[in-house]
Amino acid sequence: MRTLIVTAFVSVDGVMEAPGGEPGYRNSGWTFNAVEMDEAAYEIKSREQEEATALLLGRRSYEAFSPVWPSMAEFAGYNAMPRYVVSTTLTEDDPRWPATVLRTLDEVAELKETEGGPISVHGSAALGRSLADAGLVDRYHLLVFPLLLGAGKRLFSDTDKDATKLDLVEHAVYSNGVQKQVFDVVR
Repeated sequence: MRTLIVTAFVSVDGVMEAPGGEPGYRNSGWTFNAVEMDEAAYEIKSREQEEATALLLGRRSYEAFSPVWPSMAEFAGYNAMPRYVVSTTLTEDDPRWPATVLRTLDEVAELKETEGGPISVHGSAALGRSLADAGLVDRYHLLVFPLLLGAGKRLFSDTDKDATKLDLVEHAVYSNGVQKQVFDVVR
């Protein structure tokens, strides 16, 4: 079975909206604007790209990334690997950045059962919450920024459910206060 990894930049209060400067969110760009840069904190991002064998996105993230990522040299690994988009509304993939469209979480579960290495989920707040609520997430790679952002899209849902136990398997604190937290989901 393949490992499904949700990777995210999050504030201490769990907000993951607009870390890179996407329009429409009042604190847009908070990873760059509000916290001093420390390159060491981003080591995990390079490692994720080397270790992942597929990329899974929600429709909104796919539509935001597809016009930009194909031309970015720093995403060469992601550009070369198979991509999947979970959407009930997407009618066709973007020819600039082809992807297989999955319609249901059952199809994601079937993808996890195939041969291959880790599947990485980037951005995709709504998808990440749905995957977690369905018990499909195996690991979290979090860069937690020392900020409280208040309103915004959150990494975790507020669904009333049984507790999910996590095992902290890797962590680090960087000079700018960012924390790397890698958790495996305990089953």
